[in-house]
Amino acid sequence: MIKVAPSILSADYVNLQKDIEKVDKGGAEVLHIDIMDGQFVPALSYGPGWVKAIRPITDMTLDVHMMVTSPERFVDQFADAGADIIGVHVEATPHIHRALQMIKNKGVKAEVVINPGTPVSAIQPVLYMVDQVLVMTVNPGFGGQKFLPETVKKIAELNEIKKSEGLDFDIEIDGGVNEHTVVGAYQAGATVAVAGSYVFDADDPVSRIKAIKDATK
Repeated sequence: MIKVAPSILSADYVNLQKDIEKVDKGGAEVLHIDIMDGQFVPALSYGPGWVKAIRPITDMTLDVHMMVTSPERFVDQFADAGADIIGVHVEATPHIHRALQMIKNKGVKAEVVINPGTPVSAIQPVLYMVDQVLVMTVNPGFGGQKFLPETVKKIAELNEIKKSEGLDFDIEIDGGVNEHTVVGAYQAGATVAVAGSYVFDADDPVSRIKAIKDATK
């Protein structure tokens, strides 16, 4: 069964604690926090202060996805704020090894992220050092997009490398996830599914978490 990571990008900011507590009690294992700088992606969102504020109100794993140029500038701040996982895009820095090393040096799990147009080969040299790979199943920066089915091949490719090289990392998907699109991704090797609008835009977010889990039993 896949782990579910609701993305607070689609939550009600005025009632954020309430929304977080709802998905926490509803069986979500991970809370996905999108950090956007208005440069790597068009949108702007949270800084380390948000992570620091969220940390005391949940025991869920805080998965900080940095969609920012030169993410090395912010690794220490988000680690100190309470992130459990920090993800950096291979497209966002010429120093991906250094960025991942910085994350590991802070005692935080390291995640490398690839966009839909980026091949798995771009991250293969650093797979040995990561705890999680995030495969973007939409183009990053906006919620509510449709799942790109061609990205499932990347998940399968990553899973094959993971097995053949004896590596140990989670494969996370992000974008357009629902109880239908998650099935093929899970069968290909995905272990964590980020879901934003599908969960938080529903009248009953807990039922949506359950639907994703039930689809991958």
